[in-house]
Amino acid sequence: MISKPGKAAVTHDGQVQRAAPSALTNVSWMEARDLLLDHASPVETESVPLAACAGRVLAFDLQAGSDVPPFDRSAYDGYALRSADVAQASPEHPVTLSVTETIPAGKVAALPVTPGYAAHLMTGATIPDGADCVIMFEKTRFTETSVTLSAPLSPGDNIVRRGEDVRAGSLLAPCGTCIDAGLAGTLAAQGVGQVRVYRKPVIGLISTGSEVTEVGKPLEAGKIYNANRASLTALMEQEGCRVRYLGLAGDEAAAISELITQGIRECDAVILTGGVSVGDWDVTPEAMTRSGVTLLVRGVSMKPGMACAYGTAGGRPVIGLSGNPASAVTNFCACVLPAVRRLCGRKDVLPQPVMASLIRGFRKASPADRFLRGQLMLEDGTVRFAAAPDQGNVVLSGTIGCRAFLLIPAGSPPLTAGAALSGFLI
Repeated sequence: MISKPGKAAVTHDGQVQRAAPSALTNVSWMEARDLLLDHASPVETESVPLAACAGRVLAFDLQAGSDVPPFDRSAYDGYALRSADVAQASPEHPVTLSVTETIPAGKVAALPVTPGYAAHLMTGATIPDGADCVIMFEKTRFTETSVTLSAPLSPGDNIVRRGEDVRAGSLLAPCGTCIDAGLAGTLAAQGVGQVRVYRKPVIGLISTGSEVTEVGKPLEAGKIYNANRASLTALMEQEGCRVRYLGLAGDEAAAISELITQGIRECDAVILTGGVSVGDWDVTPEAMTRSGVTLLVRGVSMKPGMACAYGTAGGRPVIGLSGNPASAVTNFCACVLPAVRRLCGRKDVLPQPVMASLIRGFRKASPADRFLRGQLMLEDGTVRFAAAPDQGNVVLSGTIGCRAFLLIPAGSPPLTAGAALSGFLI
């Protein structure tokens, strides 16, 4: 059996083992989350081609080295001219200007625009010296050598100014930003062909439980397939991690400890499922301490996902989650995800908060903080939350399509439809 933290316990092979005296029990989920986050550090960096940077985490402050665009350019196909030349233009008194040249995009004007002249140019072409505005060709009458305007223009009309998008020296994205389409394009606009990013952290994943069978093998009576391996792998890969499956260890502390030790040696963090409650066969915390793990937390005050064990070894987080699938997913998303994001180098480690109202009521009282999993939808300008019909600890199907968790605070009575709750997105 496993003793309370700080007390001597007899392991399954008769050895005396002590849990770390600093391990906290039944702490709030936020306290556990923050403690685990304090023991996570970003991994090393590497350089990748621009074409492979999507979804990676920027490992430097991106400051603009040049203006974008680097010159004044035309917003339309049309004519560049001097606004003073057409200040009095009207339908009754149109103004005709002579055309000096045609400037395609990517070319520089050969001649300046002087009084009485205009330059024909294409979208994106440089504005020639002397011109201070552009008229769209469809608002003119023109020939190969002249253009006629029937309305005045103001300086700057239809010109995209140098640096209108980006000014040289400005901070475009801080270190720790996840690279999306906009940032990838901005990197390209700055001429960055190799991008310094955090490497993808390697997370060792261990399954425990004599009842667990790997997918692909025959399912014997009394056994279940290893759903936790698949769901946690998906969650971590979505965050940009590489998952290394270390194996299935059954319920023996020695076998679990051997895999934990391997994970500490080879990976940036280790996550286990199963064996973290208080039953006779819940030996994961024992196996963690055998492997040199300093236990930080033994259980958090939340439902589902109360049973857990968090620790650290060699500067690496070692995390034991419940074997109940929905509990494991909920604890991971509420408490573990920020630490995983910090390993990835991300600046925004905490999930985005959200407020929503319940579409359906929740019939149970909540002595402890309780997380509801479900989907968000927008109805008549109001964000509403459709909780999964069954919120049980083992109901993994209730996480299908789950994009948000809402929090029912401890001490809440049963809730009616329309109750407003806060939570977070995943």
